[in-house]
Amino acid sequence: MTFLSGPRLLDWASSPPHLQFNKFVLTGYRPASSGSGCLRSLFYLHNELGNIYTHGSVLYHLFMCHRGGSPVYARLLALDMCGVCLVNTLGALPIIHCTLACRPWLRPAALVGYTLLSGLAGWRALTAPSTSARLRAFGWQAGARLLVFGARGMGLGAGAPGSLPCYLRMDALALLGGLVNVARLPERWGPGRFDYWGNSHQIMHLLSVGSILQLHAGVVPDLLWAARHACPKD
Repeated sequence: MTFLSGPRLLDWASSPPHLQFNKFVLTGYRPASSGSGCLRSLFYLHNELGNIYTHGSVLYHLFMCHRGGSPVYARLLALDMCGVCLVNTLGALPIIHCTLACRPWLRPAALVGYTLLSGLAGWRALTAPSTSARLRAFGWQAGARLLVFGARGMGLGAGAPGSLPCYLRMDALALLGGLVNVARLPERWGPGRFDYWGNSHQIMHLLSVGSILQLHAGVVPDLLWAARHACPKD
C-alpha cells in the first residue's frame, strides 16, 4: 500500500483526553477530524492504522478521532463491545448445541442460560470503567464455556472428535490477547517504540483473529457430526 501524506499528528499529551488510554503509545495520534477526514485516515500512517486493518473493529478504530469528541467515542466503544459480546455469544451457541445433542432436556436450558449470561456480560462490559474491567466482564462467558468443554472432555457431552482442542485453543488465544492488551505489552517495556506497529492492541487483534479461526475449525466438523449422528436410545 502506498500511504498518502496526512495531517500533522499529535503526541499523547496533545491528543484528546478520551483517547489517552495508553500512555505508552507516545506519538501518531490523529487530530479531531470530520467523517470524511476519518475515512481519509485509511490511507496515511498513524498509530491506529494497524488496528483498523487487523480486526473487525473497523468503525471504532477508524472514527474514534471524530470531531464529535467523547460522546461519539462512547457510542463507538459501545458498538464495539456489542460486537465482541455477539461473537462470544453466537460462537458458543453451536458448541453448546452439539455438546448437548444427546441431552434434549438439558440443551434448551443451557442455550437460554448462556444467552442470558451473555446479556449480563455485555451490560457489564458496556458499563465497565476500564479495559481490565471489560475483560473481567467477558470472563463470565469464558467460565460458562469452560463448563461445557469440561462436560465434553469427561464424556458427559458429545461432538466431533478433534473439535474440543480447537475450542480450547480458541479461548486460550482470546484470553492471551486480552491479558496482553490489559498489560500494555510490549510498549510498556519501550514507550514510543511500538507506537505504529506491534503494540498490545494490534497483538490482541491478531490473536483474536486466530481465536475465530479456531472456532471455525471446531464448529464446522461439529455441525456436520450433529447432522448425521444418531443418539443412543434410552
